[in-house]
Amino acid sequence: MLILKRLSGEQLVRYIPELAQLRIQVFRDWPYLYDGDLAYEEKYLQTYIQAPDSVIVLAFDGDKVVGASTGIPLKYETEEVKQPFIDAHYDIDKVFYCGESVLISSYRGQGAGVAFFEHREAHAHKIGSFEYSCFCGVQRPDNHPARPADYVPLDAFWRKRGYEKHLKLNTTFSWKELGETDESPKPMTFWMKKL
Repeated sequence: MLILKRLSGEQLVRYIPELAQLRIQVFRDWPYLYDGDLAYEEKYLQTYIQAPDSVIVLAFDGDKVVGASTGIPLKYETEEVKQPFIDAHYDIDKVFYCGESVLISSYRGQGAGVAFFEHREAHAHKIGSFEYSCFCGVQRPDNHPARPADYVPLDAFWRKRGYEKHLKLNTTFSWKELGETDESPKPMTFWMKKL
C-alpha cells in the first residue's frame, strides 16, 4: 500500500537524488521521451526547496520513493510558464501551478494520481487565496512514430479532476529527447480548474 506525504523546503533535501532519478526514469517514456541527466534534475528540484509555499507530494512503498508530484505558486515559476497567463491577463498571484507527477508504472492504478491532485490542491487552499490550479502537458501528434499503439491519453482523467484544456494558453519547454543531440522546443498546452 502506498503512503503519501506532503513535504516542503528543507524536508525535501534528503530526497533530491532519488527524485532526480525517478523523474529521468518516468519521463523517458512516451509522451515526453526525455533524455535527462542527474545534474540538471538536481538543480531543477532546488526550486521546490527554495521557493516559498512550494510542495512535493511523495509516494512511498515502505522507505522507497516510487512517485512524486510537485506544486508551486505560479509567480515563482519560470518565464515560459508565467508569460502565457500574463498575456491572457490572469493575476499570477491567484494561480497555483501543478508542475508534474511521476509514478513508476507498476504502481499506477492504485489511486496515487487522484491523491496527487488532492494533496496539491489542499496545499494551495492552505497557503493562499488561489483562484485557479493549472498544469501543462506536452502536445504530440497522433501519428508520432514513437507513440505506443496502446497509449491512452490522460485527458479523461484530468477532466474528471475538474480540469479543462485551454488551447489559447500555450508555451514551449525545451529538453533533449531520446535520439536528439541537443535540446529542442516542445509545444505545451495548459489545463486549468477553479479552486
